[in-house]
Amino acid sequence: MPKISRKGQLMPSSPIRKLVPYAEQAYKDGKTVYHLNIGQPDIKTPEVAMDAVKNTSLDILAYSRSEGSEGYRKKIAQYYAKNDIHVDHNDIIVTTGGSEALLFAFGSIMDSDDEIIIPEPFYANYNGFSTASDIKVVPVISKIEDNFALPAIEEFEKLITDKTKAILICNPGNPTGYLYSREEIKKLEAIVKKHDLFLIADEVYREFVYDGNEFYSIMQEEGLEEHAIMIDSVSKRYSMCGARIGYLVSKNKEVIKTALKFAQARLSPPTLAQIAAEAALDTPQSYFDDVIVEYVKRRNTLIKELKTIEGLKIAEPKGAFYCIVELPIKSADHFAQWLLESYEYNKQTVMVAPAAGFYSTPNMGLNQIRIAYVLNEETLIKAVHILKEALKVYPN
Repeated sequence: MPKISRKGQLMPSSPIRKLVPYAEQAYKDGKTVYHLNIGQPDIKTPEVAMDAVKNTSLDILAYSRSEGSEGYRKKIAQYYAKNDIHVDHNDIIVTTGGSEALLFAFGSIMDSDDEIIIPEPFYANYNGFSTASDIKVVPVISKIEDNFALPAIEEFEKLITDKTKAILICNPGNPTGYLYSREEIKKLEAIVKKHDLFLIADEVYREFVYDGNEFYSIMQEEGLEEHAIMIDSVSKRYSMCGARIGYLVSKNKEVIKTALKFAQARLSPPTLAQIAAEAALDTPQSYFDDVIVEYVKRRNTLIKELKTIEGLKIAEPKGAFYCIVELPIKSADHFAQWLLESYEYNKQTVMVAPAAGFYSTPNMGLNQIRIAYVLNEETLIKAVHILKEALKVYPN
């Protein structure tokens, strides 16, 4: 019998999606399932984006340029300028989601067995992208007790070898909601320049920053031009997860030149989705203002309700729309499956994401879950109450 590749065997399952069959069975059993497991916003996509697709006059749905249409990239550059990020449209490659932008970045700067340092917990698919690219994730551990702040620079220094090519951060963070300060970005700048590394920043949650805190992009840091690679996406900003449009942005001409070859190999990003995403750039500021107000209310409601559960540790998010919670149990994997398979509260249950999948260090995060507060306040209150009651009777 033909064999599956070693890479295929090593490819991790999604900790977010692997429980889907159990959720589907719960639905078949007549349960209502509240999804706290996935960052799919319930916020409406801007009408201007949807209308652009409905009203398109295209006769042929043709390929676009491999780097994305010039008009779209020029509008993206204008959007960045409004956010004090000054780049040329030729510094931008439009990709099929932020996921492809990360794959292009990895392929452009790293060879097999090269290493990338990532503060963990981190977005689970970084593990998958690294496996697909045949590179090694070297984790530097951030702690829930510190609200997942940037680990000490000395901890990074200990991990750097001649195989290290980059440091990757997500800012604001998925799954932690942590927002890196300007001072922390400057610390990272110093270390990548000292060791001649790349600094990759996944900044797809840029707009989701709370409590008057400042978002600071690596692209705003002068002197980092040859080291900085920014990953971006329209998925969460405009609630357009299904559009699959992202960007790779860098002022390093060799990075862009190399990433373009990967872009050419896959031909082009989706044409209709680019039309929608370009139109979305005309979304009025009032849309974002309303969204931020809504997410602040949801976050505050979630934290308030979680604090009524005895024995929990909670990392309070400053951005994005995720929260890591440490439960008084041994296995969040078992608990999450049990919630769907064996538990109901008035024919209702909840679906959570076990946090171990957001680590690469073995046996880390085993009793933690990630909660996405993308549901309305009333539903969040119900979901946390179910979680509270479930913990009272959970056999483990």
